[in-house]
Amino acid sequence: MILIKLILAHLIGDFFLQPTSWVKEKEKRKLKSPKLYLHVLIHIALLFLILWDFSKWPIILIIGVSHFLIDALKLIFQSKRTKRLLFFIDQSLHILVLIAIYWAGMSKEGFLSELFTDHTLILLTCILFLTLPVSIIMKTIFMKWDISKFTEGNESLKDAGMYIGILERILVFVFVILNHWEAVGFLITAKSVFRFGDLKESKERKLTEYILIGTLISFGIAILIGLMYKMVI
Repeated sequence: MILIKLILAHLIGDFFLQPTSWVKEKEKRKLKSPKLYLHVLIHIALLFLILWDFSKWPIILIIGVSHFLIDALKLIFQSKRTKRLLFFIDQSLHILVLIAIYWAGMSKEGFLSELFTDHTLILLTCILFLTLPVSIIMKTIFMKWDISKFTEGNESLKDAGMYIGILERILVFVFVILNHWEAVGFLITAKSVFRFGDLKESKERKLTEYILIGTLISFGIAILIGLMYKMVI
């Protein structure tokens, strides 16, 4: 599926091959940041690599230019107040461009079609989406709340929460596509038991609500992606 390959390249380029330091530099220097142009070049290289069809260079170039324009406009108009909103607008525009390119007639499979079957690409895209992309999406959603004062003095491993979220989403996704819903329920129960002590000790309603919302969103996204995967295949 050409569309899945395009989305896969976007996920890898935007979420896996774009360090946080690059994002901060782009936000600070905007169009003067070399990282912005390097980021676009990485996207173009990924498209050539995943499609493996150099005859499609004009379309790949169009996607690269559109990616640059969307990112540039976001950096120009972005402020602390609009950062969350523009993040989702930016990602939506990128996906809409890829869909438009696909429907415009880019339908021939590349050389790697024998290696990357439709099912393999869809599965890989779903799993990748449930890792860093969802973590960044959830982090963006929760930017409106500052819970640092509720967790002050409660030290934890660096990025432990992010890795726990990634693992639980992948597990839920696997359980859903294998029709083991009882395992999803067990996972929710197990997490609730481990969290109960922390929440009871904290005695903070806001922290409890924060954790509950995060858990429901994380599990909800994983279940939704699992159901969508089953529908597609």
